[in-house]
Amino acid sequence: MITLKLKHPLKAPVDGQCITPDTFAEKPIRKIARLQTWEGNRERNLGQLFKIEHSTKSSSEDTVIRIQGDARKIRRIGARMSTGRIIIDGYAGMHLGEEMEGGTITVAGSAGSWAGCMMENGIIQIRGDAGDYVGAAYRGSTRGMNGGKIVIQGNVGNEVGCFMRKGLIRIHGNVGQFAGIHMKDGTIFVQQNSKGRAGAQMKGGKVVICGHIPSILPSFTVDSVRPKVKVEGEVVEGPFYRFIGDLAERGSGKLFVSQLQNPHLKLYEKYLE
Repeated sequence: MITLKLKHPLKAPVDGQCITPDTFAEKPIRKIARLQTWEGNRERNLGQLFKIEHSTKSSSEDTVIRIQGDARKIRRIGARMSTGRIIIDGYAGMHLGEEMEGGTITVAGSAGSWAGCMMENGIIQIRGDAGDYVGAAYRGSTRGMNGGKIVIQGNVGNEVGCFMRKGLIRIHGNVGQFAGIHMKDGTIFVQQNSKGRAGAQMKGGKVVICGHIPSILPSFTVDSVRPKVKVEGEVVEGPFYRFIGDLAERGSGKLFVSQLQNPHLKLYEKYLE
């Protein structure tokens, strides 16, 4: 295991895209310390920012990186990583796991916006909250999350899974507005409440909301009431209203919303008679 301990609190954003198991693999500590990055507009090497330690290698062949200290100003940790593990003992910054291709990232605290943006594979586990645009595409792109899994124990912001094409985003807390916007495929599973506008302009995929949602977009049509729904083989007990849409996009996405947590949606039941 390679441990990075911050030497001092960071005052400016740090570009952390070189902090990946792929980059660290087979390198001695002295070479890792010389890897170049930026702190604000100043060029640094990792040895100036971190105390770097290397413990005895485990039986696993995968490279393991542990980051200790407040890393909320370190952006793009694990960018394009394809193997190994990153363990962050505190907070993580924006763009965590950007375009990730494999491996595992675990965050003990919260993470900034754009976590798992445009990722292709791998697993991101965040035990706290996350910001906006989890698993989303960057502005001007339609290439959102295309595989892998993101699990968030806390709450998340807006536009989760924007242009999502495959994979699973599981949120144990609440979600902001526009979850699944432009979604093409994959699954977003929200175990608590949504602030609304879920599935806007989605063409495919599945959004499951187990808590309260203020309203359903008018471009969705109610299809049925289902006693349960499956999420990656797991049975989630309902009952759930199932809506199909976004019809304004000729979409066939599925939006499952808890019947018991949303009595104000009972008006839709007359369309099922």
